[in-house]
Amino acid sequence: MLYELIGIARPGHLQEVRDIVLTSGQQILRNGGVIRSIANWGVFSLPAPLSAHQARHTRGHYFVMRFDCSVAAHDAVRNTLKLDPRMLRTGVVRLGDDRKLENTARFGEILWSQAFERN
Repeated sequence: MLYELIGIARPGHLQEVRDIVLTSGQQILRNGGVIRSIANWGVFSLPAPLSAHQARHTRGHYFVMRFDCSVAAHDAVRNTLKLDPRMLRTGVVRLGDDRKLENTARFGEILWSQAFERN
């Protein structure tokens, strides 16, 4: 199945975000999945302040990963990100369940809307 993961990590160090994406990507690949694309959106203000891992955050580092994998691999990635203290929030959306290339290609490149301004 094709999934899109949108993650918000605590801001500060780009290397932390790289490590999070690397760990998630390795889990997907070890379980027979395929990573379609990764996009780094950068640091933005959160819509509302949130508390995560005993700290209050007003900004977050956004990234997106689009991948194909089994349900078991998806659960493993989601559980790993949930337990990671560097992550503030994650959201995973299933984009498709058929593995035909013409259907998965219709989603195109991951873009950040220009309507949002960097703060």
